[in-house]
Amino acid sequence: MRKILIVGAGQSGLQLALGLQSRGYEVTVMSNRTADEIRQGRVMSTQCMFGTALAHERDLGVDFWEDRTPRIEGLGVSVAAPDGSRPIDWVGRLDAYAQSVDQRVKMAGWLETFVERGGKLVVHGVTVGDLDYFARAYDLVMVAAGKGELVSLFGRDAGRSPYDSPQRSLAVAYVHGLAPRPEHPDFHAVRLNMVPGAGELIVIPAFTTSGPCDILFWEGLPGGPLDVFDGVKDPREHLRITLELMERHIPWEYDRARDVELTDAGGTLSGRFAPVVRHPVAELPSGGLVLGVADVVVANDPITGQGSNSASKCAAAYLDAIVEQGDKPFDRDWMESAFARFWTTAEPVTKWTNALLGPPPEHVLGLIGAAGQLPAVANRFANGFDDPSDYESYFYDPEAAGAYLASVAGA
Repeated sequence: MRKILIVGAGQSGLQLALGLQSRGYEVTVMSNRTADEIRQGRVMSTQCMFGTALAHERDLGVDFWEDRTPRIEGLGVSVAAPDGSRPIDWVGRLDAYAQSVDQRVKMAGWLETFVERGGKLVVHGVTVGDLDYFARAYDLVMVAAGKGELVSLFGRDAGRSPYDSPQRSLAVAYVHGLAPRPEHPDFHAVRLNMVPGAGELIVIPAFTTSGPCDILFWEGLPGGPLDVFDGVKDPREHLRITLELMERHIPWEYDRARDVELTDAGGTLSGRFAPVVRHPVAELPSGGLVLGVADVVVANDPITGQGSNSASKCAAAYLDAIVEQGDKPFDRDWMESAFARFWTTAEPVTKWTNALLGPPPEHVLGLIGAAGQLPAVANRFANGFDDPSDYESYFYDPEAAGAYLASVAGA
């Protein structure tokens, strides 16, 4: 039985641990918090998992909250004008529904399941020195904790990281009491509201510790009118500012948010980080090697909602690579090849996310505008959130975009 150590108890680390456990590996997970501490703590992220990522969870039999979580059947885009109107406003239908489960719920539940199934959990904040010691006792060590000292082991890949500073300020509030969008009251949809020159508000139906909820997520251009959450510690003040910005910039969303309340005292989060791709293999002081997982090595801005999806796809790719390796060593060549397998899905995500962080070129504005008149365009754009590689064929090149729109209009 091969022994594997996973440092970090997030989407990728625990999905991978549960997958390896089901295949007979001896797995140890190191987490800096217990399941109860995770469940009772502050929200850790936004997330919206699309069809492919949800299928990975079903394959492992760990989709415990699927029947209780709102089914997201569409994804819509609205663009705000200075007068508060919506010159662009549409929703595309997803081929397979998406869902969003608060990571406090999912990670606490998965951690408990891992232990119940015989997995070894070590609750301990890991330093580089600790990792150097533990690495000698395992066949493979993977770091899946995207924050803290261990991330510094993995060097920045400058060729794949065009930004060296945060491109958005981030502010999240989990709320109860959001009314449905009157345009589609009978089905749930993620809404991407764009405020040109300022940022975006993303609204995500979700499930949290107290049941169904919604996530109000501001992405503000640094230094702009939405970049106002630094230093805000009081959750009630955070929500007040969130609603004030909605009333000022996106009144149609404010109209349905007038009576919302925070889900709990830990239901807000704010911060910022620079998008980055890091080298996947790190060398410890003793010469041992460790493999980076998910956002340790590919951390994109959450504007496209790909963090949890990429984490799930990374765990699935690494699981296959580990099983296929059999009894052969997990050396540097294997680690590089395992990351290359993940990069086949992560590269399109990174390209697309970085493109959306900049001002949209004219042909992209044309695509977004045309989606309001051509449902096929809206649906294709929405389903790209599940498979971002599809954007390669029509999104980036003006001629390809024009040819695509002409073909749809002609049909």
